[in-house]
Amino acid sequence: MNIHHLLKQYWGFGNFRPLQEEIINSILSGKDVLALMPTGGGKSLCYQVPAMALPGLCLVISPLIALMKDQVEGLRRKNITAFAIYSGMSRKEVINTFKTASESNCKFLYVSPERLETSLFKEYLPGLGINLIAVDEAHCISQWGYDFRPSYLRIANLREELPDVPVLALTASATPEVQKDICDKLSGSGPPPNYVPSLRFAREPRKEGLTKTPTTEESINDWKIFRQSFERPNLSYSVFKVDSKINKLLEVLQKVPGSSIVYCKSRKRTKEISELLQLQKISSDFYHAGLIQEERNRKQEEWISNKKRVIVCTNAFGMGIDKPDVRNVVHADVPDSLENYYQEAGRAGRDGKTSFAVLLYDERDIADLENMTNLHYPSQPDIRNIYQAVANYLQIPSGGGEGQYHGFDISDFLRKFKLNSHTALYSLKALEQEGWLAFNEQVFLPSKAGFTTNKDHLYSFEKDHPEWEPLIKTLLRAYEGIFDQPVPVSEKMIAGLMKKDAEEVKKQLTQLQLAGLISYEPQKDTPQLLILRNRIKAEDLVIDMVAYDQRKEQFRKRTKKMTGYIKEDTTCRSRIIGSYFGDDNVKDCGICDNCLRQKATSLSKEEFETLHHRIINIIKYESLHTKDLLLKLNGIKKEKAWKVLEFLQAENMIEMDDTGMVKLK
Repeated sequence: MNIHHLLKQYWGFGNFRPLQEEIINSILSGKDVLALMPTGGGKSLCYQVPAMALPGLCLVISPLIALMKDQVEGLRRKNITAFAIYSGMSRKEVINTFKTASESNCKFLYVSPERLETSLFKEYLPGLGINLIAVDEAHCISQWGYDFRPSYLRIANLREELPDVPVLALTASATPEVQKDICDKLSGSGPPPNYVPSLRFAREPRKEGLTKTPTTEESINDWKIFRQSFERPNLSYSVFKVDSKINKLLEVLQKVPGSSIVYCKSRKRTKEISELLQLQKISSDFYHAGLIQEERNRKQEEWISNKKRVIVCTNAFGMGIDKPDVRNVVHADVPDSLENYYQEAGRAGRDGKTSFAVLLYDERDIADLENMTNLHYPSQPDIRNIYQAVANYLQIPSGGGEGQYHGFDISDFLRKFKLNSHTALYSLKALEQEGWLAFNEQVFLPSKAGFTTNKDHLYSFEKDHPEWEPLIKTLLRAYEGIFDQPVPVSEKMIAGLMKKDAEEVKKQLTQLQLAGLISYEPQKDTPQLLILRNRIKAEDLVIDMVAYDQRKEQFRKRTKKMTGYIKEDTTCRSRIIGSYFGDDNVKDCGICDNCLRQKATSLSKEEFETLHHRIINIIKYESLHTKDLLLKLNGIKKEKAWKVLEFLQAENMIEMDDTGMVKLK
């Protein structure tokens, strides 16, 4: 089908955004494509449109359950058949989904990367009729990426089964090194030695905050590389060294009205800062992964609908949220990489209107950045200690545990074993990257219920307790097979059928369980830990220290780049970011703090001559302290005065001692 017709029919758009059409046409011609597009830049259309134009099904690999659900619901609202398979589904549910996807007109199947190596997936793969593989968050496949996940390496094995199916790899930010590694890992053959993609950019009129659209004939391993320019001409980047972050934050929010995001490193700080803003009559709320799903949804919706002006959050917030009118993104704490900073700051100003990305820091932040590498990469003995503690905490028997999910309250875990939070968290990350476990703070496990009694006993119970009959009948009518095994249930749906409150239904289900009639597991959206291998002795746990140390060195380089970004006070911030991601065509933005500072201190020839003579005349007969000299130069910006003083000193026309006294030479 014609891609423009599809765009109009299903999405209601008359035209594609920059890059989308080129990417789609490359996919339709059978090419593998790597697309670097910012969050909110229309990445999903790049695989959804070509999948609709081709017969068969698009397999979408994504690590984010919430995004999978949002995408499936969005497609279904457009009358497009889509399904998702994610952690927490029973074997029966997974089988039913695979069967339906292979036997229906299903166009999209969303799966996690962990799913690809399962026996069920391999069993149903030949019958799915896959026409395209879309890999979201593709930087996760690269061990040089800022969020390397070993489960992504399984995607390469999938290509052996589907050699003629094109792949679209999508990411919002990847350095040239990571771009090369993505294509290498997904193609199975190495790129030319020391290859770095060079991209040419074609000028186009300003549109939706972009002034450039990239075009490229470059490739890596026959992959087409498309990358949106990293220029954001409507976004003003600023960095402020401050004594009081909250005071500066208040100043920013008072100067620039409108919807705002404030990023913090800890959950505790999100609540503290939100409460301080409320005391100043600024409508705000806080958000982090430790809140229950319903509360997260409510807070998110109130902010999106502008019932709350400011959301103070950890980096758990923002994925998949497309709110175009965000005027401020303030980082109250320094991120550990430019990748994270660019993605988070880039949530401001997607409507193309002037917006602000503000980073606040103090000396402690710089020291923390310098110490972060050792913090993020614990020693092997530390990792073994955490492995032992996890096994003890979850009571996993020796030689067992593989494939089991466990609710994992990390606060309780840290408290009971008296552990350092950073050591524990990053040891868990190391164990995950080595394939021992998977720790997910946002796994969704639906409520489950199943009858544990026979029909005769159930009939007797209903007769003796008629008040329970409505709930029992509703369960039997609404859920086929609930007598055979526990099935996923929705308390909200049951409440609707019974015209009762959902909380009351939950209480009644719990009481039925206590009466011995059913098994009932309430919904879990708390952190879950999946054991991937059977437990071994901690001293036998082996970490690939060569690869581990390489990732550690890459992390150190990233934090160093972040420190450099903070301390840089002359180069345009957009150019720094663009250069980091391999886009050397970015021009000075003219609106970041560094560009504005350069404008403020630029001197015309006439200004320079005038200021030169004024300084010479003032100190002709007496030496003065620089502070007094600047006072006598009333009306002249001190940055301009310092420029001339530095020139005169360099030319050996004046002397300046360590105390700041200036005299004519």
